[in-house]
Formats: sequence, C-alpha cells, structure tokens
Amino acid sequence: MTRICLVRHGETDWNALGMLQGKTDIPLNHKGINQAKECGEFLKSATWDVVVTSPLTRAKQTAEIVSSFIDKPLIEMAEFIERDYGDAEGMTVEERMTTYPNKNYPNQEDRLSLTKRIMKGLEQIRQKWEGKSVIVVAHGAVINAILGELSNGEIGSDKTRLRNACLNNIEHVDDVWNIKDFNLVAHLTKL
Repeated sequence: MTRICLVRHGETDWNALGMLQGKTDIPLNHKGINQAKECGEFLKSATWDVVVTSPLTRAKQTAEIVSSFIDKPLIEMAEFIERDYGDAEGMTVEERMTTYPNKNYPNQEDRLSLTKRIMKGLEQIRQKWEGKSVIVVAHGAVINAILGELSNGEIGSDKTRLRNACLNNIEHVDDVWNIKDFNLVAHLTKL
C-alpha cells in the first residue's frame, strides 16, 4: 500500500483577502507559517518516507516547515504546481464574479489538462515510492482535482472548499486509489 497525505499550503495574504493566486508566487503570511508548524507537529507522530512539494513559494515554505519536524528529504515536482487561472489571478471573488460570471477566465489552464498533469504526478509518486508513505504539499485546486478524480466527481472541484493547511489522505491498494479522508483541520488550533 502506498499512502499519501495531501497537505494544502498554509495561508497567504492573498488567501486572507480572497484573491485568486493560481501560479502567482505568493509567500505564506504569519498565520500560514503557524499553520505549517501545526501540520508538522501533527504529522511527526506518523512514519513518513519523503515530502514532495509544488515549486511555488507558499507550498515550498509549508513543506520545508513540515519536513523540519519529520527530518525527511524534500523533493519538488512541477506536476503539483497550482492551476494557472490566467487573467483572473489577483482578483477577489467579487471582481471575478463581476468580470467573469460564467467562470471562464481567459488564458486559464483547462481542467482536463490540470487533471492529467496532476494524475501523472501521482502515478510517478506511486511508482517511485511504492509501498511508502509520502506527504505532498500542494494547492487547493490541485488537491480538489485529485479528490474529484478519485471520487468520480462526488467531492473535490466546485464541491469542496479546502481549508488552508488541511490534510487529505489517499491510499493506493490493489491497484486502486482510495480516499481515506479529506479536509481535516482538527490539528489546527487557530482557524
């Protein structure tokens, strides 16, 4: 069995303001740093083999903090970079709803390409760390795409609002990915 804990990065100033980040590279804010520490403190009670991260700063900072608690190698994988939201990046919810009420953002990475990229990354992890336990630090749209794909659309994209620093556990058993649990936030003391 291969076990993966998908960790959403900690909060950024743009998260706090409701601004769409996408591939815009925004660092963690003070709260996000504390959330990452709480993730690390919680995750250190289990055995992990490696920490994989998106190359964006907010994910890397979260992964570096988590990794400091479990003392395991940190590997960057571009497959887990956040979705490119094109012209909507940097806009608040209100601005997006006014400008693009149909949610068709010009120059946005399409959902099929996003899902293919992420699932390719998931398969690479499964092949490289078969039978291991892996932490993957990524982004809301990335984790939601995985959850959507593995649940046949029952949860995930457009259905589940993932909290910053939430934990989502999936397992690969008997050639099938299963969702164990998702959007866990009990480890965070300051929601």
